[in-house]
Amino acid sequence: MVVDPGEGCMDQSEGKSVEVSDSNLMEVETRLYPPKTTTSTRPRSRTSSVTTRVQASQNGPKDQGMPSDASTITSNGLERRTYPAATTTVRSKTTPRPQVRRPLSLDVTPMRLRKSQEQILGRGVLQPPWRSGAAVPSPLARSLTNPSLGPGGWMRRSESTCTVNSSLGLRANRGRMRPATSLPHIGRGVGASALPSPSTPRGPCLLVALRPVNLDQERHAFFQSDYKYDPQFEYTQQEPSSVLEKYREGSGLFLAQAVGIMECVLRRFGSYENFEEVTGGSVLPKSRVWAAARKYLQKEGCVGEVVVCLSEELLSQAVMMVESCRPTLTINLSGARQHWLEGMLRHEIGTHYLRGVNNNLQPWATPAGRKQFGLKPANPTEEGLASLHSVLLRKQPYLWRAALLYYTVYNAASMSFSQLFSHIARFVQDPMVRWEYCLRAKRGQMDTSQPGCFSKDQVYLDGILRILRHRRHIDFQILTSLGKVSYEDVERLQHLAVLSKTRIPHFMQDQERYLQHLDYIVTVNELDDAQLQELLP
Repeated sequence: MVVDPGEGCMDQSEGKSVEVSDSNLMEVETRLYPPKTTTSTRPRSRTSSVTTRVQASQNGPKDQGMPSDASTITSNGLERRTYPAATTTVRSKTTPRPQVRRPLSLDVTPMRLRKSQEQILGRGVLQPPWRSGAAVPSPLARSLTNPSLGPGGWMRRSESTCTVNSSLGLRANRGRMRPATSLPHIGRGVGASALPSPSTPRGPCLLVALRPVNLDQERHAFFQSDYKYDPQFEYTQQEPSSVLEKYREGSGLFLAQAVGIMECVLRRFGSYENFEEVTGGSVLPKSRVWAAARKYLQKEGCVGEVVVCLSEELLSQAVMMVESCRPTLTINLSGARQHWLEGMLRHEIGTHYLRGVNNNLQPWATPAGRKQFGLKPANPTEEGLASLHSVLLRKQPYLWRAALLYYTVYNAASMSFSQLFSHIARFVQDPMVRWEYCLRAKRGQMDTSQPGCFSKDQVYLDGILRILRHRRHIDFQILTSLGKVSYEDVERLQHLAVLSKTRIPHFMQDQERYLQHLDYIVTVNELDDAQLQELLP
């Protein structure tokens, strides 16, 4: 229970009482007696030293001329009595009553008045790392729902999904969103290059833009048709044909490895549903997700640098992007499972975010710099490394998700939505899970009755197997320090890199142990090094 310290309150314990204000003094009961001709003295009642100290500390020094009786007869014949919970004295009209002082323990400014007082007194307010300069308004005072995570640390809690399918006009006023591969500097010093002009905003994250706006209606129609209907998707803004063309062709290079990984899981657990329950655990409530995200940010020393949001609208488990110049991690609540959540945080923060921060320190941080140094594309290394980190510390690090995505995309290139849905029932029985995998493989299409795929999801298994094939020859700490580069460029770039301020994730500090984890992944998934060397000479 939260108590507002601005309200009047009284603490009472073991016979002790604390007065809050003058208006809350105990009532006095009076009775009129006939005048008495003789003066009688009443024996002094014993008072505890605790009560005496409380009176002295709150009501000032005690009047030496007045007795401390519980009942006192005045010169007018009035007897005044007090209740046992509080001890008061009656003073003559000529003696001024001392002012009751409010205890310091209750002298707390209400939360709603703090901001105005800070402005009046000119006190400085601690700024989060993404805000600097006199032109930026100060943040609101900290509250129980927007906590500070240590000295100077901020993590903005948000459950908003307004970044999904919002119109471009509204989003232009709120800030631009970009993929995690182009993360900006956290703090910009004097002379740093400015962001692109808001008049030419970049589009939203590709995975967000390809979410159909009529998703709920088409899903309902699909399930009502007994899985025979092919959805007709609509999008807020159709992606350029060049983007969709890039991901139109599916690959079958690692199809045997994908099928082998899934069959290995089915032999061990019987079904995907049992595998998910045993290895993933239960879906976490929001409070547990917040706590896990905060704990992981502390592990990597980046509390206050990443905004964490929760959503139920994502097609993927999570997405790392930049919104209003702030790195933002959006987590899909439906996939936040007990034993898988930290792996997702290693994927998004420990890999994508930290490599993005390191990339901004390098001379190839800009597109012009990448072209100047002749860098290869960051993928499939980027997503392959992140996917390995998702399962790196698990007791049973099966690469099921990457394998099923690869397999689904390969078959989507030659099947309609309904045919694909029926085909992957071999590996997944749950209709909702199958819907999600088919949706990912068919996104970008409007008429899903036609063959076609969105092959970006094959990058995960492709990158995983390439890194595992060359794991004995890659310096993974240097690979992370260089930023968004391919493992093939490490040897020629490491002598040109700025390494003094780069950051390495906590799970990669011990390279020998890190390699042991990679070897274990190869063993558990029954991958054959000889086959990988043959496929990737």
